[in-house]
Amino acid sequence: MSAAVGVQGTGSKPCRRTAVLGLRRLAVGVALAAASLAAAAWTPSKPVEFIVPAGTGGGADQMARFIQGVVAKNKLMDQPIVVINRSGGAGAEGFLDVKNDKGNPHKIVITLSNLFTTPLATGVPFNWRDLTPVSMLALDQFVLWVNTDSPHKTAKDYMAALKAGNDRSVRMAGTGSRQEDHIITVMLEKTAGKKMIYVPFRGGGDVATQLVGKHVDSTVNNPIEAESHWRAGTLRALCVMDSKPMPYKTKVTAAQAWADVQTCKSAGVDIEYQMLRGIFTTPGATPEQVKFYVGLFDKVRALPEWKEFMEKGAFNQTSMSGQAFFDWLGKNEQAHRVLMREAGFLAP
Repeated sequence: MSAAVGVQGTGSKPCRRTAVLGLRRLAVGVALAAASLAAAAWTPSKPVEFIVPAGTGGGADQMARFIQGVVAKNKLMDQPIVVINRSGGAGAEGFLDVKNDKGNPHKIVITLSNLFTTPLATGVPFNWRDLTPVSMLALDQFVLWVNTDSPHKTAKDYMAALKAGNDRSVRMAGTGSRQEDHIITVMLEKTAGKKMIYVPFRGGGDVATQLVGKHVDSTVNNPIEAESHWRAGTLRALCVMDSKPMPYKTKVTAAQAWADVQTCKSAGVDIEYQMLRGIFTTPGATPEQVKFYVGLFDKVRALPEWKEFMEKGAFNQTSMSGQAFFDWLGKNEQAHRVLMREAGFLAP
């Protein structure tokens, strides 16, 4: 009995060593496989189309092209970004393009608040939930602008003249119909108790040019859409539609910084409105693909060039992703439904 045990014990040592070595090799193999998988995390394998559901020269177009440039300059990804404007149908063309390309992770879209207003106003078969949310990059401000030759020096002057004038004596230019600029125009009309003539254009760049040329009386352009004209002294900023002044204190004109532009509320114009600058990708995107784009835009927002861009355009630098972004989208969709209903802009 003891002899048998002795023989069995002697033979078991090499077996145990072999088993231990096998387990160690297996552990190393698993670790290497995990490292390999981590190293092979999803990245674009071909150029990424960056859809802009708005015209050229506007705020969304400028932001998309800025991102395109800094991603390439700083080599934040191996593949290039290609900006494509699809502004037809108040941005519906762009949104439907992304919606209908399910499972293609090589396409992203920059969204503004027409993400909500376009389907509500047109009945187009699209909802933001049809896409995959990535992240909010910032919120964009709206400023009431006039030409520097305008007699209106302040928002109070402007509103007093609007109230005292006849219906449709003031021409307001804006981007699109039944979109953000048009909604704000209706809010101003209700505050003044007078109607204006709303003149729609394809993009914010065109809108600013119309005001510079005195073809219209006012606009509610985003800061970045009018910044160069303000700097050049051809446009005057009357007020910003936010609850607090913009924080940027570097002078843009000889006399004013963005921080010097009073809030509309402080001028007696009780209107607040800010617009989304966000990123979505196609439906069916995997968590790994979303993670890549979230990481990419986190890197963009960490760049000094981004901080300069934010100040130039006087953006509200609120950003978010994940569930917080999803919840924000749901609340703002409902807020826009209320605004659109009050303005009479909901599709039948």
